[in-house]
Parts: sequence; structure tokens; C-alpha cells
Amino acid sequence: MPCYNCKSTAVILGVSLGESAVTVTSALAVWHKWLLNKALSLETGKNRRLKQAKEEAQEEIEQYRLQREKEFKAKEEAALGSHGSCSTEIEKETQMKMSTIQDNFQKNREKVLNNLLMFVCDIKPEIHMNYRING
Repeated sequence: MPCYNCKSTAVILGVSLGESAVTVTSALAVWHKWLLNKALSLETGKNRRLKQAKEEAQEEIEQYRLQREKEFKAKEEAALGSHGSCSTEIEKETQMKMSTIQDNFQKNREKVLNNLLMFVCDIKPEIHMNYRING
């Protein structure tokens, strides 16, 4: 907002500079001061409204982000819920197979150890068929 010299404003208004010039000049100065304060208050109000709008927008963004995150978690839970049941089925199958293997191990342990000891301890000296005596 331009700042005008009070004397030049009085000349433009056609007021002669005399005794009334002091009152006109002081009235213009008061009016000028009031306009500056009004402009400042309007600017401050505008800044305050902009700040408030920014805060409201931030709150809306945060609420939207939380809502989308909640929806994502729900979808993820639904997808992993079926995956979780698959893993429990696989775990059950694995436990059944492991118990079968352990039972077979306990049943055949003695037989296998006896056969292994018999082959290791039964010594039969023979010449291998690929061995050449005169080479």
C-alpha cells in the first residue's frame, strides 16, 4: 500500500495550507495510520486463515492415511489368514511324516546295525577281479 505525504494529499484535495491544514493533515495522518493498521490486520487475518487451512488439510491427510493403512492391514490380514492356514496344514503333515520316520527308525534300528556290523566284521580275503598279477 503506497504511503502518501500528508501535505501533498492536502494540496490534491484543494485545501489551503493554513490553520485548517494542521487539522486536515492530522486527520489524514490518523486516517493513514488507521488504513495501515487495517491492512496489517487483514494481512494477519489472511495469514491466520491460511495457517488454519493448512492445519486442517494436514489433519485430513493424516486421517486419510490412517484409513488407507487400516484398509491395507485388513486386506493383508485376509491374505495372510489363508496363508497361515496353509502353513498350519503343512506343519501337521510334516509332524505326521516325522513321526512315521521316527517309528520306522526305532523298528529297523537293530536290524540295520546288525547288518552293518556283520559286513564290517566278516572278513573274506579275495583278490579283486581287476587286479593284474603280471603287469
